[in-house]
Amino acid sequence: MSFQQGLSGLNTTSKSLEVIGNNIANANTFGAKGSRAEFADMYASALNGAGTNQIGIGVTLASVAQQFTQGGITATENPMDLALNGAGFFQLTDTSGAISYSRNGQFKVDQNGFIVNNAGSKLMGYQADGTGTIQPGAAVPLTLPTAGIEPAATSSIDLEMNLNSGDAVIPTQSPRIEFDKKATYSEATEMTVYDTKGAPVVLSYYFQKTATDTWDVFATANGKTIGGTDADPQPVTTLTFDSSGSTFTSSASTLDVPATTDANGVETLAIPGIAMNFDGSTQFKATFAVTDLQQDGYSAGSLAGITFDSSGVVMARYTNGQTKPAGQVQLANFRNPQGLQPLGGNGWRSSYASGDPILGTPSSGAFGALQAGALEESNVDLTGELVNMITAQRNYQANAQTIKTMDQVMQTLVNLR
Repeated sequence: MSFQQGLSGLNTTSKSLEVIGNNIANANTFGAKGSRAEFADMYASALNGAGTNQIGIGVTLASVAQQFTQGGITATENPMDLALNGAGFFQLTDTSGAISYSRNGQFKVDQNGFIVNNAGSKLMGYQADGTGTIQPGAAVPLTLPTAGIEPAATSSIDLEMNLNSGDAVIPTQSPRIEFDKKATYSEATEMTVYDTKGAPVVLSYYFQKTATDTWDVFATANGKTIGGTDADPQPVTTLTFDSSGSTFTSSASTLDVPATTDANGVETLAIPGIAMNFDGSTQFKATFAVTDLQQDGYSAGSLAGITFDSSGVVMARYTNGQTKPAGQVQLANFRNPQGLQPLGGNGWRSSYASGDPILGTPSSGAFGALQAGALEESNVDLTGELVNMITAQRNYQANAQTIKTMDQVMQTLVNLR
């Protein structure tokens, strides 16, 4: 008689309980993946093949298989928290340069500007150059820019509006317009443009109806006349509409803003050759209204924060309202994720069984989308694990009963006289 079957059952059931216990312990660990104990029966080897009445000698633990199913996504409202919805792993490098892989997206910025996890491993990706262009190729540890963004002078202005065709024609006078007298012009609007140092310049437009379907456009910069002189202002352009009021011609398409002094006594530089675009403007019998007003200049700014989009692009946000790509997260995937070697700390390392990593970016190909301000929960089903624990406990008791029964049978044989 053999105790092998019962003993093997006790050993493997104990291993199963260990796997279940580990799963339950990590039920609240972000990015953790549950495991499953997989068993196989055992038979004794026999010469020239096995007999038809061969009895097994127990069970063995064939594998502890990792289960890389998708975990639930929970919102955290922390912009540095990243969740992967779909396939892929974050790539991380430690201080020795070793590469590991993780689904845990709890990241932060260290004192050197690197994006790191709680263990200090750096998130890998593609860095952007000074103009914000992503540089694909070999992945490097992502680092956030420390310098501010340089100012840019205004080079174009887009102004879309409706001029009221019902406005009265302004009589000809000398000077042609007085900016402090509303009676000398029909409508006005203003916007802020920027010189090469990022200094703001308040640019004011004045629209003077000089004839049916004809409007002279005057302008000032910080109160200084553009075109002509302060004593004799001249229009910077003239808009002439057709009879439908939806098509116009413009006599000039560029604007030269002179050097000025603002209300605080700060001197601003000249801004030559600004392209003026009035496309979309109309002259209908309706109230004057500006429907779009844009310019492409901006002041200097410092880094205010970062955001991640679904494709993994890290957008740097500056205090002047500008945004610029700072890099892009690179993901890795494997033909056999179950072959990854667990390292602890929510990390894995590639192995011969997993195969080499397949690299890509979020939301491309078979890779999942990146969700910022969220984390992937453990994929452990706590209810299922508790039921499995009850089942394993019963199996352990049954195998112990097998050994006990075998012992009683042996005792009976010993007591035979």
